[in-house]
Parts: sequence; C-alpha cells; structure tokens
Amino acid sequence: MTRPPTVAQRRVIDAADPVTGRLKGTGAQLAALVKRGLAFRHPRPPHDHFLTPAGHRIREAPEPPTAPEPPAVTSDSGVFAARIGGEENAVSGASRTREVHSAWQGLLELRRMTNPDGAVDRPCGWERTHLVQAAALALEAAGHPPAGVTGGGYRVRATPQPEAVAVREPDAEALRACAATLEKAGWQVGEHTEPRTGARYVLASPRRV
Repeated sequence: MTRPPTVAQRRVIDAADPVTGRLKGTGAQLAALVKRGLAFRHPRPPHDHFLTPAGHRIREAPEPPTAPEPPAVTSDSGVFAARIGGEENAVSGASRTREVHSAWQGLLELRRMTNPDGAVDRPCGWERTHLVQAAALALEAAGHPPAGVTGGGYRVRATPQPEAVAVREPDAEALRACAATLEKAGWQVGEHTEPRTGARYVLASPRRV
C-alpha cells in the first residue's frame, strides 16, 4: 500500500475492536478498506469485517507515549488492557470480570479466524506481537490474582528473549498454577531460578504447533 488511509478510514480503523479487529462503518468505508488490503469480510454470516495484519499495523503504528512501567488497566479511550501486575488504582469487581471474559472470548475468536487451521488452543499472530498482554489476559481470565503495587499476585514482564515472557509470583503453589494455566492456553512453560536471588519464576513462549 502506497497511500495512507483517509481521515474517515483512519477513524474506522482506530475504532476497531482492540482484540478481534472487528470493524464498524458504512458499507462504502468497509469496502474501501477491503480494496486496500486493510480489512477482510468474513465468509460466514453475519459477514462482519475485520482488520488484516496490515490494518492492525496501521492502527498500532502511531502509539501514544506511555509510561515505561505497567500500563493502566484502561486508557482514556476505554481500550481494554489485561492486568500485568503492579498497576496502581486497578479496576476490579463484577464489571471488570465481565470485561476480561469478553476479551478472552474475543481472543479465542481471533485465534479461530487467523490460525491457518482454525485452532483455538494455540496462540495467534496478535499474541506473538503482544506477548505480555496476551499472557496476562490468559492468567486474568483464568482467575489468577494480579499483583498490586506491593504484595503477592502474578507479574508478567517482557524478557530479552524474542518470544518469551517472565511470570513471577512469590507463592510457589500459585506460580505453578499460573504455569498450568498458560500451558493449557497454548504456551510452552518452564520454571527457572534467578541466579542472584534464588527466586523461582516461569518463562513462557507461545506454542507454534
């Protein structure tokens, strides 16, 4: 694609569901995005439109500046973000539980639509480019408590390895439970020990087959 999307097309792209990439717009807007390779029309009823990988890249390119440490649970625009542990003033309660459940179901649908074989038991491309958020969503959706600013609970962080995140949880049994959840969600996991502190942590990578 040589030309950037129009302002109207950009609004439609920016308003796409953050997990599934589902689009809302007029028939002409959606058709134009399909023509430019930024969206596709799902072959099954109700024939919704979704962002292609190129559309996702357009949507995520101009990322607003964010603080280096844990992102807020929601941004000013209300975009969902899984709790990675360590957030201040994190939202909780029944509404948060419903939001997490909806996000997880959306991610399973994204797996079904984008994995070549339609598998939902294996991470998809979006998860491989959003490792920390993807792992945190799997943990939060399974009911594991994320850490607050201090105290127990899981913390998911990026690592120097290209496709791996580290999950830390001070309680050994809870750490093993986190590992089991990620394994069930299609991640390869292994327990390791910090050389300096002796603390145990889990290293997790999205499974490919």
